[in-house]
Amino acid sequence: MPRPHTPGPEAEPLLVDAETDLRPTPEVTAARRTLRAHPALLLIGIVLASLNMRAALAGVSPLLGEISGHFGLSATTGSLVTTIPLIFMGLASPFAPRLARRRGTEAVLLSALVLLLGGILLRVAPPVMALFAGGALVGSGIAFLNVLMPGLVKRDFPHRAAGMTALYTTSMIGGATVSAASAVPLENALGGWRGSLASWSLLAAVAALVWIPQTVLARRGTHHGEPAATPVRTPVRTTSGAEPRLGRSALAWQVTLFMGLQSSIAYVCIAWMPTIFTDHGMSKSAAGLVFAFSTMLQMVGSFVVPTLAGRMRSQRTLAVAVAALMGAGIAGLLVAPAAGAWVWAALIGVGQGGSVGLALTMMVLRTGDAHTSARLSGMAQTWGYLLAAVGPLALGAVHQTTGGWALPLTLMLAVCGALALLGLGAGRDRKIRA
Repeated sequence: MPRPHTPGPEAEPLLVDAETDLRPTPEVTAARRTLRAHPALLLIGIVLASLNMRAALAGVSPLLGEISGHFGLSATTGSLVTTIPLIFMGLASPFAPRLARRRGTEAVLLSALVLLLGGILLRVAPPVMALFAGGALVGSGIAFLNVLMPGLVKRDFPHRAAGMTALYTTSMIGGATVSAASAVPLENALGGWRGSLASWSLLAAVAALVWIPQTVLARRGTHHGEPAATPVRTPVRTTSGAEPRLGRSALAWQVTLFMGLQSSIAYVCIAWMPTIFTDHGMSKSAAGLVFAFSTMLQMVGSFVVPTLAGRMRSQRTLAVAVAALMGAGIAGLLVAPAAGAWVWAALIGVGQGGSVGLALTMMVLRTGDAHTSARLSGMAQTWGYLLAAVGPLALGAVHQTTGGWALPLTLMLAVCGALALLGLGAGRDRKIRA
């Protein structure tokens, strides 16, 4: 079957907004065309926003012992410090497209960064409840960024969507790596865990400042309270005459579950990989270095895999490959966790980076327009992160029940197998028409 025609760089694509089922007003369209003609500000804004998408989460894990000790939290209660943001990343995701319909993508992205800034600062307030409330705000702000970024990339870089996905995914993982690696040094330099956590508010503040002019430009020509877009009343219909829904699309669910399972594997490793190493005789400092090495190598997979995905009609081979890499690393943890720690960490890291990059890229490649991309992103990340929140808790419960890591790691191998099967479906050369 011949490849569908793709407009060349000289062609001016239809400038549609990432907000679902909306068409920007002529004034907003003109402003966004101006921004796209000089994309440096937009590129800087995307990179800065992406750096914030995981940094506030990754910087908590190395300090969790100090935080729990300060408040006298039990192990179960202390785990909520990292679990609550993840839960709210799922719960808040459906609201991002709805807010974008009213206020515009740029305004919601700016609001997300302000929300993230407020959550980071609230976490270091004296009351223990502020720690959890701040985590909820952090998770909600990250959720908005997660959902709207694929649609924004599809809208403003229609001919370079895969490459831009690789850029923002790599920036996201880079922010997490630096945050995790610098958490303890910042704690020592700034007088405690509160200073370390609060320091990341500066990155959110800088990103918010960069998005202010874009938000103002995108709203130019509209009065206060007026929408930046109008409804598009031309729904795509099936042969039966009914308007299709993403919830009824098998392909949409395959992408969603692929996102969920790869996120579950990632957050299980964040929660338990250092513990697995220390339980097998490795020192805490060495386990931390191996974990940081694994996180750093995620950037390799997150950049290479989306770039390759954009050049391939089908991404099924890539999906199986990233699942196999993680499966090989987990199998190594099962057989010889300490002896081959650096090798297993490398395999898992590259596989994780590739899997998250591929999941985000498939949200773009499996859709025909930015509207559907934003909707699929919301669906995949809502259910995906709720599924991911179950993983670390479930694996910890199995470990506590069995007293070892053999059964938990065997279950993780089964999850990798399921991820490969889902990738065979989600990676097909198909489009979701919804």
